[in-house]
Formats: sequence, C-alpha cells, structure tokens
Amino acid sequence: MAAAAVGISRTSAAGAGSSNSSEFRFFLSCDISLPLTFRVLQAPIPPPAQGAHSRSLPCPLSPHPQISLVFSSDLPFSCFLADGLDKKVSELFVECKLYIDGIQFGLPVNTRLESSGPPYCWNELITLCTKYRDLTSLAQLAFTVWDVSSGEGKSVVGGATIFLFNSKKQLKTGKQKLQLWPQKEADGRVPTTTPGKVPKNERGEIERLERLVNKYERGQIQHVDWLDRLAFSAIDKVKEKECERLENSFPSLVVEFCSFEHRVVFQESGANFYAPTPVSLSNELVTVWDPELGRTNPSEHKQLKLARSLTRGIIDKDLKPSSNERKSLQRIIKCPPTRTILPDEKQLVWKFRFSLMSEKKALTKFLRSVDWSDIQEAKQAVELIGRWETIDVADALELLSSDFKSEEVRAYAVSVLERADDEELQCYLLQLVQALRFERSDKSRLAHFLVNRALSNIEIASFLRWYVVVELHDHAYAKRYYSTYDMLEDEMMKMVAREDGDEDGFRLWQSLSRQTELTAQLCSIMKDVRNTRGNAEKKIEKLRQLLSGVHSELTHFDEPIRSPLAPTLLLTGVVPQESSIFKSSLIPLRLTFKTANGGTSKMIFKKGDDLRQDQLVIQMVSLMDRLLKLENMDLHLTPYQVLATGQDEGMVEFIPSSPLAQIISEHRSITSYLQKFHPDEDGPFGITAQCLETFIKSCAGYSVITYIMGVGDRHLDNLLIRDDGCLFHVDFGFILGRDPKPFPPPMKLCKEMVEAMGGTESQYYTRFKSYCCEAYNILRNNSSLILNLFTLMERSSIPDISAEENATLKVQEKFRLDLDDEEAIHFFQGLINDSVSALFPQMVETIHRWAQYWR
Repeated sequence: MAAAAVGISRTSAAGAGSSNSSEFRFFLSCDISLPLTFRVLQAPIPPPAQGAHSRSLPCPLSPHPQISLVFSSDLPFSCFLADGLDKKVSELFVECKLYIDGIQFGLPVNTRLESSGPPYCWNELITLCTKYRDLTSLAQLAFTVWDVSSGEGKSVVGGATIFLFNSKKQLKTGKQKLQLWPQKEADGRVPTTTPGKVPKNERGEIERLERLVNKYERGQIQHVDWLDRLAFSAIDKVKEKECERLENSFPSLVVEFCSFEHRVVFQESGANFYAPTPVSLSNELVTVWDPELGRTNPSEHKQLKLARSLTRGIIDKDLKPSSNERKSLQRIIKCPPTRTILPDEKQLVWKFRFSLMSEKKALTKFLRSVDWSDIQEAKQAVELIGRWETIDVADALELLSSDFKSEEVRAYAVSVLERADDEELQCYLLQLVQALRFERSDKSRLAHFLVNRALSNIEIASFLRWYVVVELHDHAYAKRYYSTYDMLEDEMMKMVAREDGDEDGFRLWQSLSRQTELTAQLCSIMKDVRNTRGNAEKKIEKLRQLLSGVHSELTHFDEPIRSPLAPTLLLTGVVPQESSIFKSSLIPLRLTFKTANGGTSKMIFKKGDDLRQDQLVIQMVSLMDRLLKLENMDLHLTPYQVLATGQDEGMVEFIPSSPLAQIISEHRSITSYLQKFHPDEDGPFGITAQCLETFIKSCAGYSVITYIMGVGDRHLDNLLIRDDGCLFHVDFGFILGRDPKPFPPPMKLCKEMVEAMGGTESQYYTRFKSYCCEAYNILRNNSSLILNLFTLMERSSIPDISAEENATLKVQEKFRLDLDDEEAIHFFQGLINDSVSALFPQMVETIHRWAQYWR
C-alpha cells in the first residue's frame, strides 16, 4: 500500500554531488500536504456460539492511503461483547479520533453501523481534515469500537491508541498490531492508559514473527521465493500452536498505515533542516550539519541569472574557450548520460554554446544545462537545436527519457529516429514503447512515428502490438497504451492492398489478431495438461490427444497465422506427434508448427512465468551482438527470440541443444561431446579447429555480456551447447547482480568450459581472454547507447528493474568508464582469473547437482 510521491525528496550530505557514494532519501512531514486518510475494512470475528478464536486476515491493497482495521482475539467473542452466548447479532461501529500533544484535534469520525455479523465488514474510507504537515511528534490516533445492539445506548467493546511517529521521529508505516483494551474507551492523553503497543517484555513469539512479517511487506527484508515459502509455512504452524494455548489475554487490533516512496521524517514547519550536532571540546572530528544544505543560495542564483543573461547573446557568439576551458568541456561531453551536471558545469556549457554547435555529442549536455523554467532561455535553446550538428540515434534515445519534458526536444529526438532503418529500430522498439510513458499526450509524435513505421513493416507491427498489449495491464498507463493500440488498429485497417500482391490492412490486422486467439487456446491446453495425473509420459500423451481431438482445429489453421516470434513466417498448424512438454513445475509446452513454405518451426509456450525480463536480456544480447559485428567481431552468439504475450505468459524460440549438466553426465566432458559431432584427428583435442574456435568465441561473448548485465543463478542446467559448438545461456530470472546463490563469482565461467579450452596454460584459453577483453572494450565504447536503453526501462514493471532503484547505475559500474582501454584490459583479465579460481561456486554447483539428482 503506497501513497503518491509527495513532499520534497531530501538527499543526505554523504550522497550529495556524487552518484557513486551511498545515498538515502526521505520526505519531511512539514512538506506533505495530503490529508490524513485511512480505510476501516473489516473485523473477521468468529461467531460467539462456536467459541473459536479469530485470526487477523490480510486485507486487499488499495491505491489510496489507508488503514486496515482488523480484529483478532485469542478469547471467545463472548468474553468482551456479551455474557455467555450472544442472543442477537451485535451492531458495531468504530470511532476514530486524532490527538495532538494529548489534546483532541478536530471532531471524531465514525464508521457506519455494521450488523451483518462476523466478520464485520465496513470497507469505509475515512479522511480527516488534518494534514500530515500539521502533525506533531506526539500525534496519535485513538480507535474505540462501540456496540449499540442493546437498544439502551452504546457500550464500549474496546479501545487502543497508537503514536503516528516512532521514537526515531519517523512516520510509522505498514501493519501495526495493537492491544485492544476490553470495555475501555481509547485514551488520547500523554501518557495514555490504553497503549496499543505491547511492551517488549510482554511480547510473545507471535508478536516477534508479526514484526518480521511487517518488515518483509515493507521491503526491509529481501524477498527470496523458495525461502519465503518455507518461512511462512513455519510461521503459520507457530501461530496455530500459540492460539491453541490461549496465551494472549486481550483481543488485538491490526492497523495498517500508508507507505510513501521514501521514509517520512518529522519536521516542524520553519524548523532547521538538521538539528546541529553538539561540538565536542576534544580534538575528535565531528560532523556539523549545515541547516541550509540543499537550498538555493539567493546570491549565487542571482549571479548565475545575470551571467546567463540573454542580453549577452551577441557577445557569446564570438566567445572561444581557453585551453583549460576546452579540456573541461570535453570532460563534460564525455560524461555518461547518468551523471548529473553540476551548476558551474552548466554555466560553462551555456557560456560556450555557440562554439559547441559543431559537436553533436555536446547537444544532450547543452539541453541538460538549459533552465527550462526561463521562457526566453528555453526559446533560444529550441532555436539552437535546429542549427546544431545532427546527433546520433543513440543520443536521441537519451532525449526521450523522463528527464526531458519539452515537446520540442522530444519531437527533435523523434525526427532523428526517423533516419534509423527498420533493423536498427527493432533493436530499440521495446524501449521506445516504454518511452511513451514520458510523453505529455496520448497521441504524441513518438506514438505516431511508431505506428507509421509499423505500417510499412509487418515485423515492427507485430512486435509493437504485443509490446503495447502487455503494457495494458499497467493501470497507471493503461489509457496511454489503449490509445496507441487503437491508433495502430485504425491505421492498419485503412491500408489498401498494393499492386505487388501484399495483403490489405484488414487481412494483415486479422493475421495479427489471430496470434492472440492462438495463445488463448494454448493456455487452455496447458491447463488441461497440468491437471492430468501421472508422470511426464502421461502428460505428453494428454497433450497430443488434445491437439488431435478437442483442439483438432489447431492441426490445420483455416488461414495461416503469422508466427509471433517471426512475423514473416506463416504457420499453418501444429504437428501433434512432434509436440511435447518439458519436465518443469510449470509444464512448458514444446510445440512444432508446420509452415507455409513446407518446413517446420519449433517454439516453447510458457504460462505462469514472467518472460519480460528474459525478453529484455535477449534483446540486449541481440543488440550487443550487432554492435560487435559492426566492429567485425563475430562471437557466434545465439540471440534466440523471446516474446512476452502477457505478464505471466509468452513464447520462446526452441534451439536444438543440450544442457551442460547433461553433456557432463553422458560424455564426461565438453571435449568428448564436440568430438562426437566434429571429429578431426589432426585438430586440437581431436576436434575441428572451426568448432573449437566457435566454442571459444561464444564462451567469451556470453562471459562479457552476462557480466555487464549482472546475470545470476548460473548453473550447468541453464548453460546450453549446440552441435556446432556454440554455447549460450537461458533463463534470466536474476539480473543486475541479484543471485540466489551465496558468493557468486564476478563472471559466469565454469571449470568445464576452461578444461575444454585446454586449461589455464593453453594457447586457446589465452585466445579466449583476448576475445573477452576486445569485446569488453567495444561494448564500453557503446556504453551510452546501452545506458540510455536501460534508463528508458527503469519505470517498467519488470521484476529486477523495478526492484532496483538504480538499475542503470548497476550496469554503468560494470563498464568501469573511469579506466582507459589498456587499464580496462588489465581489469577484465583480473576478473577472469578471480572467477576461474573461485572454489565456492564449484561447491554450490555440486550441491545443485545432488539436488537435481534427488529431485
């Protein structure tokens, strides 16, 4: 449950001015003008006649700031509502009061009467007139539950109070379990006689576990799926035992406060930003906070405005930077797009803007130096854009990020993208769809550009449609993407068939729409296969029966369907006898389709797995492969196709290959496996030189790429080798440094791969390291493009991207842009040596093999 981002985000002094230092951000309560709002949801109290003990149930989340009010009791309900068995259903309401410094503030607010019986459900939003900025550090909420079923006035069921700020002056967030005092009205005085918090010395095992669960839900404890399932199962068992013992003698109240994007720290209006640290009389170093830290200095601001005065525009045209100024400008221009430009650097760029117009790399830095709140300055900046040296497509992507709000700047970026050919545009299409989030209107120039390019290329049209369909599930931007989808459909339907025999727009759109129908039928089939009892053979038999029987229309389509993975390929039907499943908990389908040209196409269909992250990684592999080939370096990568058709389903191209674990198990070594397909008595290790070279290059390519992307969870089952010697990776559930295994090596290089190269003393291993270093420097030289693409993805809902606050910086640190090419080579060789000599990953891999064996 999160509140909208409000207030002013403050940055600590440790993080000011440096993107590499640790930063923490927070809001001040005096900056938050939102009213105090919460929702009273329900009271799942068991029927009195049963004498059972109720349990607090989690309430559904809401996009509004809310408080969930839930009762749970370890005593029969009759103990605090009535004597003996209740003769009629109680009528309850909750009274909520706000107390500031022990004095009631404002009028109490009541919920409506609820007489439906247990569980009592109010689900009522309550908004107090008081705003967060008006609260004091001793502000507290008082909750009293009243019963009016007797007809003789209201009687108290119980009450409790809770302070809104903790002892560290931080606003409380998440669920808070309160002790409800029976037959006692909530007391808002300081100190209160009805404290809701259970004293530490009285807290039992349930309270301790609930505090841990609260931290988990607030994101203060890392989520590890397999470990979480075990932990929550154990917690449920502990709760059942504790409830049976009736250890708690009071009913409890669970209150859930709203969460903000950052911590909210108490601050009175007009108070110092930081409380000064007492200065010691000793010689020890102390930190003294500047109360004006982070605020604009009026004198400096005035000086900068005068220095940038537009009346000096004529003089600026003739200004030439000195030698030192030229060096400073070049240093600024070479900075990565993620680095914040300092005020004095902005001033320098603005001062020599006219002399920089011939340098296309300087335009993005200039636009970041413009004060867009100054109308005259913004107007002159727009005029200069048209006269500036045209920038590259990679830099145009930077101008489509959320940092640039000007429609003229974004329109200029789109005009540069129009020069890109279709092949290059497809490399960025996923990010361009995400960039629609940052546009100011639903029918922006970027949206029109994407739709227009889709009309002339069926591959772009198909992928654009799927990328947009997936984003329709994002409620915050659904309207934007529905608009783009409608634009695409309307424009395609208007297309008229050309004389060269191409289909008209209606038939083309129908061919794309049938892809959705196909995925819906595959979801239905997968559900039936999963529900089939028995081993894998039984499930495969069921799959083939369904394809031949109930879903026999899939064996021969009435009209060909364009392949979602390769839209130029027409599919005519499924081949049941060549279709199977994979041995996995999700039961992925491996399907073989007949094609219109007489061939076959194999693909994997998954349901229950979010493929958007895999889709992003494979897109980056494809892009990096293209960048390397532009430098005449082919590392034989395998960028197979991945397409997410929903948030939990999608298709993957099937590449005939064998997992490294299976190869080691059946052939003992990679060398023996390659000898089977490419024997050569005169070749190195009995393998053809070409096959070994392919293996070495592919190992080098994926070693570099997985390092840059921070791919985790690597083991011998998600490293695959093709018959021609190409090695490639699959399953990218962990990226950006996340890894479920402890102490992962910096590079994903296993000893079996090194042994296949002849060991660390071999010339082939030396060649492998040479390929790695060369590829690393090529990708470092294209780091701005890669970083810009990641920046456009930061607000997507892809798991590891959204979970990581500084996803782009995680990638940037892998490039080591502070090193020159020679230093980068030494650095990367050190990484390789550290990864090869790492012992712990080998132990983890051995444990993983045992687990797979027993499974």
